[in-house]
Amino acid sequence: MFDRCNVGLWIGFLGAGFLLLGPLYAATTTIKIAGSTTLLPILSEAAKQYRVTHPDLSLTVSGGGSGMGVANIERGTIDIGMASRPLSEREAERLGASIDVIPVARDAVAIAVSKAVYKSGVTQLSLAQIAAIYRGEIRNWRELGGLDAKILVIDKEASRGTRHVFATVVLGSARARAPGATIITGSNNEEQSVISRSDQAIGMISNAWLNDRVRAIAVGEGDMAVLPTIENVALGRYMIKRDLNILVPKGSGDEVKGFVAFLRSEQGQAIVETVGFHSVR
Repeated sequence: MFDRCNVGLWIGFLGAGFLLLGPLYAATTTIKIAGSTTLLPILSEAAKQYRVTHPDLSLTVSGGGSGMGVANIERGTIDIGMASRPLSEREAERLGASIDVIPVARDAVAIAVSKAVYKSGVTQLSLAQIAAIYRGEIRNWRELGGLDAKILVIDKEASRGTRHVFATVVLGSARARAPGATIITGSNNEEQSVISRSDQAIGMISNAWLNDRVRAIAVGEGDMAVLPTIENVALGRYMIKRDLNILVPKGSGDEVKGFVAFLRSEQGQAIVETVGFHSVR
């Protein structure tokens, strides 16, 4: 049949066909987002809600840690990076002129213990005591007024933003070693699972991942010890805190800019608070 058709008519038929099918098969723009698992629930829920009014967009959100978010932004393989820590000096030198670092939420890094530890009487620790645990200088909960059990010390992978903030405040350097640690975890979900399954664990975890079996202790000296509540973060009382940032290349398209504006809007910040973080508005 093709051989008997006039080529001009055939091209015209194809053009009409594509015009007719266009609305049904509209091209989609994909926004790729990756990085900090702390930011994952915020960006995932925001992407879901944003798609309701922007059905032409496809937003993919994945974790991997702050280090991965920074690295992939530098490689140009994603459109938005998620970082739950400040850029390092070296990262800032490489990326500073090419990206915008935009805070979308505030968070506390909780010092979390197993429920059994909390119930035994360890409900607050000073920064010096926490540091001594991670350095291997305190090894049994009995030394801190708790149960007679070895402390299961949980550290995080070096690339994780949660670890970066914790180590800076508690150990004095983002790169400080923790020789007292016996387990190294990745995501907040992974660490939450380890603490909840144990009766003698301590770890560092985003405030939004606390639950009945993963209890936050107050941090500080005596009556000055405070819990990692949203109010204490907002008022500057809790010391182990951070901004949760997105990394956006300068010159990004309107689709990316629109989604960033949504994250900072009243609706976007309501999502931040719904999933357990503090608004930046």
